[in-house]
Amino acid sequence: MDLSVIIPVYNEIRTLDDIVSAVAGIPVDKEIILVDDGSTDGSREKLQEFEDRDGIKVLLHDRNRGKGAAIRTGVAAAEKDLVIIQDADLEYDPREIPDLMQPIIDGKADVVYGSRFKGVGPHRVLYFWHYVGNQLLTLASNAFTNLNLTDIETCYKLFRRDVITSFTIEEARFGIEPEITAKIAAGGWRVYEVGISYSGRTYEDGKKIGWKDGVRAIWCILKYNLRRA
Repeated sequence: MDLSVIIPVYNEIRTLDDIVSAVAGIPVDKEIILVDDGSTDGSREKLQEFEDRDGIKVLLHDRNRGKGAAIRTGVAAAEKDLVIIQDADLEYDPREIPDLMQPIIDGKADVVYGSRFKGVGPHRVLYFWHYVGNQLLTLASNAFTNLNLTDIETCYKLFRRDVITSFTIEEARFGIEPEITAKIAAGGWRVYEVGISYSGRTYEDGKKIGWKDGVRAIWCILKYNLRRA
């Protein structure tokens, strides 16, 4: 099976070379879809260096619309059997993508989440309240979806392309995580988790998610799950 790797980009000039090189190096037949979401730090111009490379698509938003909007743009451009979301900030290791693909290749899964709270890979120790918030959001989501996921906020979500294109992503920002989870549950798709490593970054390093996104996530859990009730 081949793979579309969607990389939303917003002010990630420091890591672009490294993330593109890392994704290009995984032993999978793939295309890389870079979606710039209105960057102002030179990322937009840097992406132009990748446009002529085989297997790389560069898509540009005219202004900052949010991660969800960038993923929606990437999904519309994806052409491969499987689709995965990859952050540009090096918190997630692309070398683990083949492990995420395996349950789908084996015919066991339609969707695979990479869980930062399973497995034995190394994890950078960071913010306690982020961890608590993630666990509470995951618990609330599970209560509505009747899934037993451990990490709904993970970036690494891998789908068969027919699954991710079977519904419309409505959220423009980080509300996509509970939205996608609710819609996957509503579709009855087979979901697996695979433990991954995690090299989290600090706000000084450029981390973008904040408490307001957590509040929005709670609203999205209610909105997208009650809509189908």
